[in-house]
Amino acid sequence: MHWSFAFVITNVLLGVGLAMDAFSVSLANGLHEPCMKRKKIFLIAFVFALFQAVMPLVGWFCVHTIAEKFEMFRPFIPWIALLLLLYIGISMIREGMCKDDEECSCSDSLGFTTLIVQGIATSIDALSVGFTIAEHTLVMALVAAGIIAVVTFGICMVGLAIGKKAGTKLSGKAGLLGGIILILIGLEIFITSWL
Repeated sequence: MHWSFAFVITNVLLGVGLAMDAFSVSLANGLHEPCMKRKKIFLIAFVFALFQAVMPLVGWFCVHTIAEKFEMFRPFIPWIALLLLLYIGISMIREGMCKDDEECSCSDSLGFTTLIVQGIATSIDALSVGFTIAEHTLVMALVAAGIIAVVTFGICMVGLAIGKKAGTKLSGKAGLLGGIILILIGLEIFITSWL
């Protein structure tokens, strides 16, 4: 592949496709924490964008170094994503069932560890993108990863904004809805990987 307008468009579309899980999780996070501060919104979008950029690069690196070992790891990717999202989703549902709805609706329960786990869970399938960009030079792979990161950041910001707005209206039930969304995303990643 060479530098061209098609290169940019292809990677923008790739970014949109990869960011859909991150968008859904951002939506769930906004629902779960409608009083989220602007700094945290940017942090969440940044972390998701970072993972969406790093994972294809890790895949690219594996193709160029340890391709056989990466192929052995590939069947476990949907399982890992499913387990991580089930864990986070169930935790959110449990928190959403607390008695004081007012306290629940503005809780600051999305910690950094949970955010990292979400970032891994929503981007782990992007490891296989390393195969699609395998013919790129390192510089082209870095640019592709940058485009994917920018697209993911924007999409996650939209998801968080929508989730916050809806979460404010849904009050304490938002945590339940957010948890269910995360569980459904995990199931979707798992099921579609076998189709």
